[in-house]
Amino acid sequence: MKQRKNDTGDDLRPEYDMTALLKGGVRGKYVKSYRAGSNVVLLDPDVRGAFRNEKAVNDALRLVIELRKVGARPRA
Repeated sequence: MKQRKNDTGDDLRPEYDMTALLKGGVRGKYVKSYRAGSNVVLLDPDVRGAFRNEKAVNDALRLVIELRKVGARPRA
């Protein structure tokens, strides 16, 4: 016997119960972290190889920031 195609365009199989699938879900579980945002920076492989971990990268960048402050000239 030939099976009928689902005309609704829904890919969910009929044997799945949506109430059971959604049971225990928490609304807004990740909203805080989503709103906080993320600042991901991808490093080139040669730069990445110069550092052991993220602390080393952060320390190096803090040093660059301090050196820029020292070398900055006051504007006239």
